[in-house]
Parts: sequence; C-alpha cells; structure tokens
Amino acid sequence: MDVLGSLPAFVLAVLLISASPGPAMALIFRRAALRGLSGAVPTVLGLELGLYAWALFAGAGFAALVATSEVGYVVLRVVGAAVLLVLGVRAWRAAWRDRGQVDVPAPPATPLGRRRWWTAFGEGLLVQLANPKAAVFMIAFYPQFVPADGPVFATTAVLGLLQITLETGLYLALAAGVARAGDWFRRPRIRRRLEAVSGTVLVGLGVRVAASSR
Repeated sequence: MDVLGSLPAFVLAVLLISASPGPAMALIFRRAALRGLSGAVPTVLGLELGLYAWALFAGAGFAALVATSEVGYVVLRVVGAAVLLVLGVRAWRAAWRDRGQVDVPAPPATPLGRRRWWTAFGEGLLVQLANPKAAVFMIAFYPQFVPADGPVFATTAVLGLLQITLETGLYLALAAGVARAGDWFRRPRIRRRLEAVSGTVLVGLGVRVAASSR
C-alpha cells in the first residue's frame, strides 16, 4: 500500500471519527464550558497522549494482545466503565451541591493552578487509556494504511502523530467555541443543568462501555 497515496483517506477518516460524540467530546465540552479554553487544554493533551500511546501499542502488537485476550479486554472494559461512572457521579454531585445558589452573572474562569492542571491532564489520559474501544479501533483502523511489508511500528508512530495533531486542532477549536459562551454556561442555573446533563452522558457512556462487546 502507498502510504502517501492513502493519506487523504486517512485524514478524512480521522476527522470524521474525531467529530463523533463520545467520552472525549463530553469531557472537553464540560471543561471548556466551566473552565474556559485554558481549562480544557490539559484535558485535550491528556486525551491525545493516551490516544498516541494506543497507536504505539498497536504498532508494537500490544493493542492486538489486549483486544484478543478475554481477561485483558474485560479488565480494561471494567476500568474504563468505572472511570466514566465516577466522572459522571462527580458531575451529578456538583449539580446537586450548587442547587441553592442564586442565579447571578458568574465570575470569569480563573487560570488553573499546577495541581488542577495535572488533575485535568490525568483525567483525560486515564479516560483514553482505559478505553477498550481504543485498542479495537487501532488494530482495525491502522492496518488499512500501514504496509505489511514495511516498517510497521515507525509508520504507525508517524500516522499516530498525524492523527493526534489533527484531533488536537479540532478539539481545541471546539473548546474555544464553547469557551466563548463560558460566562453563560457558568451562571449557576445553567451550570447545574450542564453538570446534570454531563453527568448523565458520562454515566450513559460508562454503562455502554460496561455492556459492550468487541
């Protein structure tokens, strides 16, 4: 297969896949709405580092091992579902905790401190690494663009870099767009509704991951 000749199809597929709803989109939307663009950046970077790790795992054959191992896949599925459920419950708790606040204009988002920055980064990284569908996706998607008789790991690593570059740009554009309406999203009444909806989406995704098969 000609890697250069297949790049347009690869780029198009990545853009379509990245734009589809999922845990990454839900996390980024929530972070950008409540914390602004600067608050969403570490989450995006964590998600993309996790995705690139799966790309490297796929190139090395580890992703295939996880996807084909019944025990490994179940463990990863349980961990992934648990992570999403915890994030969803936390959002619900935030909505419940803020229910008595007066609906007044919210203050602007403040820059994240170092500890919160790394917490947001780790949240994105953990969600991506604990996603069993990422392993299945990599072993099903990348071989279509990687020549079997060529340097599989190196080609996969380069394609992975291209994918995370495209996704990072797309997700940061999404976060910037959502952050423009941040003052509205941070109004107590709207924030409560956003937290409640976000929690419901994340719990639903967690249940779907727990109940899904390969």
